[in-house]
Amino acid sequence: MKKTSPVLLWILPVVSGLVFVALWYGVRKLSGLQSWILPTPVEIIEAAWRERVRLLGAAGNTVVGALAGFLLAGAFGFITALLLGVSRSLRASLYPWLLVLQMTPVIVLTPIIVLWAGPGLPGIVTVTWLISYFPIVANMTQGLLSTDMNHVALFRMGNASRLQEMLLLRVPSAMPYYLAGLRIAATLAPIGAIFGEYMVGNSSGGTGGLGFLVYSYNTQIKIPALFATALTSCLLGFIFVAAVSWLNWAVLHKWHDSYERHDH
Repeated sequence: MKKTSPVLLWILPVVSGLVFVALWYGVRKLSGLQSWILPTPVEIIEAAWRERVRLLGAAGNTVVGALAGFLLAGAFGFITALLLGVSRSLRASLYPWLLVLQMTPVIVLTPIIVLWAGPGLPGIVTVTWLISYFPIVANMTQGLLSTDMNHVALFRMGNASRLQEMLLLRVPSAMPYYLAGLRIAATLAPIGAIFGEYMVGNSSGGTGGLGFLVYSYNTQIKIPALFATALTSCLLGFIFVAAVSWLNWAVLHKWHDSYERHDH
């Protein structure tokens, strides 16, 4: 299959973005909607510049909750997957309840989170952890169970212990799955933090994040500023995903088939 030119890979998103912006302006012009209903991209950028101090401060507060919840999900997800991968009976006992936890809407658990973890940052971190946790567990567990059985047989022929098999074979084999789970969680962590701020956060001491700004701008009907908050949230998500993508490259590029290696 012929490879797509790297230049074309950059041009295509730019072209599609310009088409989208043109359609946006077309809808605004033809519909006659006012900026407080459908602001134009320029109006959103102007609002972002006017509110830049509040947006940057709120984004910094959101990063704290998102990063803390993401790191907890990464650590606990890894440990949980190891436990599920070690024992079939343990996996059969616990995995259905993890599914129940994942399928329970977080908004239903919000009052319980406030009671148990408290409002503010502890509640926000808990919400972020809940949203980010399951993709990591599911991917890592699948990776541990998908280890090449020929390699497993070779380890067992060499009388390797279960611990050696897990740490030296299954965990390295599952790394691409674990990192894929982290990448999914990286997209969810900022969303979880913003949702947590909206539901259980507060602005005491200037600690309000983007979720608080969403509530504030919505009640004040500052729609361009609301769109600017959404844009900031999107950029924050890109930063999280880019960081995990770099980690993915750093861990896998020298040995995994998902990265092309050229011998010189």
